Amino acid sequence: MEIVIITGMSGAGKSLAIRAFEDMGFFCIDNLPPQFLPKIAELASATKEKISRIAAVVDIRGGELFDDFKDVLQVLKKDDRNFKLLFLDAHDEVLIKRYKETRRKHPLSHEGDGSILEAIQKEREKLEDIKRYADFVIDTSTLLPRDLKEKLFEIFVQQKSKEAMLITIMSFGFKYGLPLDADLVFDVRFIPNPFYVDTLKHRTGKDPEVKEYVLRWDVTKEFLQKLFDLILFLIPNYAEEGKGQLVIAIGCTGGKHRSVTVAEELKKTIENQGYKVSIFHRDIEKDIKG
Repeated sequence: MEIVIITGMSGAGKSLAIRAFEDMGFFCIDNLPPQFLPKIAELASATKEKISRIAAVVDIRGGELFDDFKDVLQVLKKDDRNFKLLFLDAHDEVLIKRYKETRRKHPLSHEGDGSILEAIQKEREKLEDIKRYADFVIDTSTLLPRDLKEKLFEIFVQQKSKEAMLITIMSFGFKYGLPLDADLVFDVRFIPNPFYVDTLKHRTGKDPEVKEYVLRWDVTKEFLQKLFDLILFLIPNYAEEGKGQLVIAIGCTGGKHRSVTVAEELKKTIENQGYKVSIFHRDIEKDIKG
C-alpha cells in the first residue's frame, strides 16, 4: 500500500496535483478529513482487487477536523504505514494574485478582517507544524501546471526505490527571494561578479566565458572543494534516514551568472558519484545584476 497525503497552502496547486496523481493511476480523494486516513487504508487493503496506491488531499477546508491532522500523522507513522506527505507552497504575493485571478474565496476569509493576506497568514500558522512532517515540499510560485505534473511524475513514478533520492539543484537570485522548497541554501555573492565585465554582463553562467571568469578565482576553487565535500557527505546520510528529496539552492544577486555556474559544477560532481540530478535555473532569464 502506497499512500500520498497532499496538503499545503490554499492556492498552491493541490487541485492540479490530485489530477496529476489520478493520471498516474492513483485512487484519489479530495478534501478528506484526516481522521479517515487510517480507515481508508484499511478499506483499500480489504477490497477484492486491492487498491495499492492512494492519493488524498487533506487541508484546512476540513475546518475543526483539520486540527487533528498532526495526531493522525503520528498514528500512521506509529502503525508503520507506507505514506508520504507532499506539501505544496507558494509565496504570499503569488497566492494573492491567484485568488484575485480566479475570484475564489479563501477558506479562512471569514476570520479576521476578511482580507486575503490575513487569511493566508493564518493558514501558514496552522500549517507550520504540518510542514515539518513533509517528505516533499514543492514551491509552485514559478511552476506552470505542466511543470508541476512533470515534477510529481518524476518523484512518484520514476523514483520508486525506497533508497532513491530525487536531487534538485536550483540557482536563484536573492533579489527575487529565497526558494521556499530549498533544503540547503548557499550564498555565492562573495565571488567576483561577471556583471561588471562589459563583455559578460548580458550573458549567463552557462556561457563558457562567464564560467571561466567565475571559476578562475582562488576563492571560488576553495569554496567549490568545500561545497563538494559537504554535499557528498550529506547525500548518503540523508538517504539513510529515508529522505526522498533534496533541493540544493545556490544564490547570487540576480541568479544569472555566479549561481548558475556553481550550480552546473555541483550537478556534474554529484552525477559523477552515480546520483540522478536535475537542475533548474529559476531566475536566469531575468535582467538583473548577476
